[in-house]
Amino acid sequence: MTEKNEMLPKMWQVLFVLGGFLVLAFIFISSGIGVQLALFGGWFLAFAVGKSMGMAYADMEKAAIKGIANGMNAILILLTVGALIGTWISGGIVPSFIYYGLQTIHPSIFLLATLLITSITSLTTGTSWGSAGTAGIAMMGIGAGLGMPPALTAGAVLSGAYFGDKLSPVSDSTILTATMSNVDVIDHVKAMIPVTVPAYVITSIAFTIVGFRYSDGAADLSQVETVMGSISTIFNVNLFSLIPMALIIALLVMKKPAIPVIAFGAFLGVVWGVVFQGLPATVALTTAWAQIPQDTGLEFIDNILSRGGMASMLGSLVIIIFGLGFGGLLGEIGVLKKLTRVLLDKWVTNAGTASVATIITGFFGNFFGSGMYVALILTPKIMSEKIDELGLDRRVLSRNSEFGSTLTSGMVPWSDNGVYMAGILGVSTLEYLPFMWLAFSCIIISIIYGFTNRFLYDSVMKES
Repeated sequence: MTEKNEMLPKMWQVLFVLGGFLVLAFIFISSGIGVQLALFGGWFLAFAVGKSMGMAYADMEKAAIKGIANGMNAILILLTVGALIGTWISGGIVPSFIYYGLQTIHPSIFLLATLLITSITSLTTGTSWGSAGTAGIAMMGIGAGLGMPPALTAGAVLSGAYFGDKLSPVSDSTILTATMSNVDVIDHVKAMIPVTVPAYVITSIAFTIVGFRYSDGAADLSQVETVMGSISTIFNVNLFSLIPMALIIALLVMKKPAIPVIAFGAFLGVVWGVVFQGLPATVALTTAWAQIPQDTGLEFIDNILSRGGMASMLGSLVIIIFGLGFGGLLGEIGVLKKLTRVLLDKWVTNAGTASVATIITGFFGNFFGSGMYVALILTPKIMSEKIDELGLDRRVLSRNSEFGSTLTSGMVPWSDNGVYMAGILGVSTLEYLPFMWLAFSCIIISIIYGFTNRFLYDSVMKES
């Protein structure tokens, strides 16, 4: 490593950047200005610290651009999913799924069904974004019709979506975490099972218990007929409309490239809009950019059916761009490394504290780096030396890096996942956060295992 890369900021400089950013975020969000400008303002706090350390502005600018480039795949998927949702709503695909879901799913099992459906979708496709953008948004519509609190439904969607994203051997986040931790992908998945299975059981029981609350009249069942009637009046509801969803999920399961597959799904939405909804071709195509506002007379269902289109993603896009650039700058000036080194040197002395530190580092990667991939790359790099020093298996590192990075990515309002999930599901990050029960269960169980020396695989990996 070069001398420049070894140079780290002082703690007061770290606090100046991170504390200054948090102050800006609080002021701007509470004033209704939005977090975009706070993230952009954070760039200049980082520039100031970098210059005080003798860094060249050109190098810092390149670091910000590189940070944005590292998240370009997420940016393109975000726009493509926006087009897919827009055409799938106008083409009657999502409305038909909601209609038939309201016919078949009873309120008492709805939350459990949401968890299972999104889990299967994400496990087979390996993508939480694809799961939330297809099955997830449809389940949000069904939940609205059943009178479920949107934040609670979103919690079930996210629990299922992240279950498959981190456990599927075809997930890019799973592969990246294993690679960065120098662990075989299948060994990495196996190491997560002892934590994930009990956490999933706990989550399933919790959503089932809460779901039964809505089987005794808490949900307005008369509203279901009203919603179904409104949907069938505006849209031509038919079983053929479920074909695109099944086809796109099948293509993702076959590991076809996500962006072309999702774009093809958006094209099918245009075709379905023309053929089954009688829309002019130009109007159907326009919904890929901006959705046609719907008026069913029910505000909560209008909010679902008026969603989508690339234009609806532009605000989220700016947050991701500024956030990724800010994360790149923090990496360049050494803020994250300095912060974690201070924590590691002082109190990481055993498997339990190492588990906590790894998960916290992953969360810091999302909180200050604004991107799941930033967290997944930084966490193993920062923690690997300490894990080896303690004689722990690298699978403990990969497992906790996954939990700290993937499972907390949707908890940060300005991270790529937090922005995406809030925009897709129509529920703010802080509203659905308390109901991300799978994430909390996995993190707690993993920390317990660390302090009780369970499932640490102390000697196996050293031989492989």
